[in-house]
Amino acid sequence: MVGLDCKESRYYLPGNIALAIVWVFVSFLHGCSGLTGNKPHPELYGYKETGMASFYARKFQDRITASGELLNNDIMTAAHKTLPFGAEVIVKNLKNGKSVKVRINDRGPFIKGRIIDLTRAAFSQIANLGNGVTKVEIRVVK
Repeated sequence: MVGLDCKESRYYLPGNIALAIVWVFVSFLHGCSGLTGNKPHPELYGYKETGMASFYARKFQDRITASGELLNNDIMTAAHKTLPFGAEVIVKNLKNGKSVKVRINDRGPFIKGRIIDLTRAAFSQIANLGNGVTKVEIRVVK
């Protein structure tokens, strides 16, 4: 009886290469799974929530968000625990009345009492970065 040594098979890939290919494929699928683009969410129009807003630390720049996008602290995006990716939200500072429109592309914040984590650019539109946090109302508009 003749056995087939899998190392002689033309379909054999060394373990590290096969693992790398599988990892790239799974990472691609995971990144695509949360992307919704700018899909409207009419069931959420007018949804409001009040609480504290914070902003991303600089160390998170260019890290992958839960939606698969790279975090860019220079654009108007945010993290929310449950709102769908792509939802657009008006964030209003309840102390000074300033507001900013952001798109949800990440999950968080994971600190008790905080309802939204803004990019540095978005937070600076409504409050001084030196404050660290500010009380806000969020309202879904898309």
